[in-house]
Amino acid sequence: MMKKTPTKGRKKETGSQEALTLKAYNGIRRKLFFNEISPGQKIYYSDLAEEMKMSPTPVIQALKWLEFQGLVRHENNRGFFLEPVSLNEIKEIYRLRRTIEVDLLRQSFEHLTDGDIKKIEKVLGHYEETHRSDYHKKQFMAAREFHLTLASFAQAPITYTTLHRLFDLIYLKYQVDTLFSRASEQAMTSHRKIFECIKARDCEGACACLTADIDNVSRRVVDNMMKNLAEKEKFQI
Repeated sequence: MMKKTPTKGRKKETGSQEALTLKAYNGIRRKLFFNEISPGQKIYYSDLAEEMKMSPTPVIQALKWLEFQGLVRHENNRGFFLEPVSLNEIKEIYRLRRTIEVDLLRQSFEHLTDGDIKKIEKVLGHYEETHRSDYHKKQFMAAREFHLTLASFAQAPITYTTLHRLFDLIYLKYQVDTLFSRASEQAMTSHRKIFECIKARDCEGACACLTADIDNVSRRVVDNMMKNLAEKEKFQI
């Protein structure tokens, strides 16, 4: 838990305001990724500024960027908070992800070259390699890379950016990788099926496999979140 601490003794930061804001932004994102800030927790920008050896201004600006992206919430006279989890919101995120991702895959088929298919195969190989790792964050980031790679050939930058932000919500705000001990064999098989359909230039088959994969992950996420929330309620007074 981050606690507010005095900021005296801070070394003067070096670099432009924009560069410092970007440094603070990336630093806060790393903390979210490694679950160093919990859902619902207050974020003390003075502590972050002290830790990053900079003034509070770029940290506050970085938090405003993250607020715009829906990752944190600002309350007047109270400060910044990491949003608490919401079952309805995570269901909506996965519904939207399925709609966008399947549409991008369809568009990708209009542009796919043999070289693109080889790139997808390489990314899939990396994903399958991480399955042998005990570091589940690495597994889930490799899965994210696979899905974003499929979408990247659609030549639809605005829609792709929207999908990228949905993944940020899934992994940074909801920290869904903490709900699983490791990637499932079913996920491994479904990713391979998606690729085999792409390799065969079977658009409908690839879209069907992708839909099934996202729906399966969504069910697992929602089921595990419900169990976690039920467990927390048991210990509430």
